[in-house]
Amino acid sequence: MEVQQVVHMNGGVGDISYANNSSLQRTAIAKVRPIIEEAISSLYCVSFPKKITIADLGCSSGPNTFLVLSNIIDAVVMKCHQLNHPLPEFQMFLNDLPGNDFNTIFRYLLPSFYEKLNEKKGADLAQCFVAGVAGSFYGRLFPSKSLHFVHSSYSLHWLSQVPQGLQNEMGITLNKGNIYLAKTSPSSVFKAYLAEFQRDFSFFLKLRSEELIGGGRMVLTLHGRRSSYPYNRDCCWEPLAQALHDMVLQGVIEQEKVDSFNLPYYTPSIHELEAIIETEGSFSLDRLEIIDINWDGSEDAYEETSAFNNLASAQNVSKCIRAVSESMLASHFGEATIDDLFQKYEQNVVQFQSNGKRKYINLVICMTRKG
Repeated sequence: MEVQQVVHMNGGVGDISYANNSSLQRTAIAKVRPIIEEAISSLYCVSFPKKITIADLGCSSGPNTFLVLSNIIDAVVMKCHQLNHPLPEFQMFLNDLPGNDFNTIFRYLLPSFYEKLNEKKGADLAQCFVAGVAGSFYGRLFPSKSLHFVHSSYSLHWLSQVPQGLQNEMGITLNKGNIYLAKTSPSSVFKAYLAEFQRDFSFFLKLRSEELIGGGRMVLTLHGRRSSYPYNRDCCWEPLAQALHDMVLQGVIEQEKVDSFNLPYYTPSIHELEAIIETEGSFSLDRLEIIDINWDGSEDAYEETSAFNNLASAQNVSKCIRAVSESMLASHFGEATIDDLFQKYEQNVVQFQSNGKRKYINLVICMTRKG
C-alpha cells in the first residue's frame, strides 16, 4: 500500500464526506482548546512577534479545518489584549497529503472563514493569510526556523507506511486474519508496528525542530492507549475486521485479500511517546494528557441512551470510519465492496456497544522547541 497515494479523507460535502462526518474530531478539538490557549499564552510570555506563523498538519477538509485556526487566533487575540500588545499578522499554513480535498477548502470554506473573522473581530484584527501546503509531514514542509506554532489533530496515529516485517521469509503473513493489532497478533507484529511508529514520530520531531523557532510550541492530539499492553479492547477496527471476515464467508472477498491488508495505524502508550521525545531530544515536554471521547463523538453516557440511540450512534461511527478509511479499503478490496462492508460494520458496532459506548483514548502533547 502506497500510503501517501491512498490515505485521504473523503472529500466534498456529501453524505459520506469527512466534512459531514467529523463530529468526533470536532469534539477532540474543543477539548484540546484550553491546552492550545495555554501554549499560546506561554509563547507570548517570551516573544512578541509582529507576524505569527502557524502550521496545521493533517488539516483535512471541512469545518474543523477552520475551527482550529479560529481557536488559535482567539487565543492570540486574548493574550495580546491582556498584555495590551498590538495584534500580529497571521500567516497560517494548512497541510495535508496531495489527495486531500484542498479545492473545497479554498473555494468554499476559506471565503466563509474570512467573512466570519471580519464580522467577529472587525478592524481590530490584523491581516490573516491562509495558504495550503500539500505533502507528507514525514518530510520537510517549511523553511528553517520559520514557524512559531505547530498543531496537529488526529493525524499522527497514521504511519508513513505499513510496517515492514509482517511477513516471514517464505512470504507468509504473520498477522493472518487481522487488519491491525489484535489479541491473536504475534509479538513480532507488535514489535514491527512499534518500530515503525518510533521511526516515524522521531523523524517527525526532528523535522519540526528544524522548522520551528527556538521556544516555538507544538500541540499534538492522536489516538493512544493507557496500557503498555499493545492490544486495545476499544479498537474501532475490530468490528471492521469482523465485517471483512463475514464477507469472506459469503464469498465476496478472498481470504488472501484480508490477510494481506494491514492498516498503517498505531496507538502509542504514554511511556512510548515520552521515551521517543526524550531520545530525540529537540523538545521539552510541557504537558501530556489523556482525553476519552465516545466513538460517535457525543458526550452522553450510554446509560442515558436507548437501543434506538445505540443504532443512531453506530450509524454515526460507521460514517465517520468510512469517511476516514474508504480510500484505503477501496484501493485494496475494490469500490464495489464498500457499501456492503460498512453496513456490516454498522451492525457490528451496535453489538460492540451493547453494554456501553466505546471510547477513543486520545493523547494530547504540548511541547516547546529547545534553544
